[in-house]
Amino acid sequence: MLRSVAALLLFTVACSNAQELQSKSKVCANVFCGAGRECAVSEKGEPSCLCIESCKPHKRSVCGSNRKTYRNHCELHRDACLTGLKIQVAHDGHCREKKTDQAAASPVVCYAADRNELRSRVIQWLQTEVIPDGWFVKGSNFSDILLKYFKSYDNGDSQFDSAELLKFIQHNDSAVELQSYADQESNKLLRSLCVDALIELSDENADWKLSFDEFLNCLKPGFNPPEKKCALEDETYEDGAETQVECNRCVCACGNWVCTAMTCTDKNTAGDESPDAEAEMTEEEWNLRVAELNKHQVYDQPASTKQ
Repeated sequence: MLRSVAALLLFTVACSNAQELQSKSKVCANVFCGAGRECAVSEKGEPSCLCIESCKPHKRSVCGSNRKTYRNHCELHRDACLTGLKIQVAHDGHCREKKTDQAAASPVVCYAADRNELRSRVIQWLQTEVIPDGWFVKGSNFSDILLKYFKSYDNGDSQFDSAELLKFIQHNDSAVELQSYADQESNKLLRSLCVDALIELSDENADWKLSFDEFLNCLKPGFNPPEKKCALEDETYEDGAETQVECNRCVCACGNWVCTAMTCTDKNTAGDESPDAEAEMTEEEWNLRVAELNKHQVYDQPASTKQ
């Protein structure tokens, strides 16, 4: 008797599972979920794409664009789904160690935080020179002080280029010292890059020079700099994000992709499959490659504040 009951229960469960599979097959018949995902049926009987629960155990190792080795393609795509990262197949087999002379070092860049810190320090220094009006003597306000420095460092064309703006900032070197890198040369380069970023901030006619009005707007205490994001393949990236272009590393800084410019000699570098991959790129070709990255920029303008 007990055996009959057990057999009946097993038969019922088997029929139930078969019905569920048949139902899932019908609901998911026309649903495409993409690599690393599979169609599942919700309690309401609606299809939805979820990350694959488990992959088949077969072994065919692949190297991901994140330099991680996976047992097979399924495991790579499943990991991409679970982590929300874009992981592509770099090449079949285990990931190879990067050559030390071809390591993708990060470029020296002025991030938005560096630019904003430099701007804040310049404003603080200028505000210490503001003199309120006295009983018998007229003081000097923020605009007056900026105009004094503008006339002092301008070469006569009534515009500040990057060299003139850098000289103005170096007028009070100790007040605007930035130390983001270990070596002094990188920090000098950082300040120059941040000067360019300051010019870009309020350069309305995009001539890489600041008129006095643009200069005043750039350093006005109540001006809230807009946040510019980098774009790549229809996605936007925050300041500090990184991506890889062949053997070179690119970082998002102040809304622009900035890349190292190393010559790639490894045929197996991620994304490098053409027979001419080892041909050295000219500086013009590399600049065009980086310009392509920066073709679409996204602005996120915060509400302005006034003081």
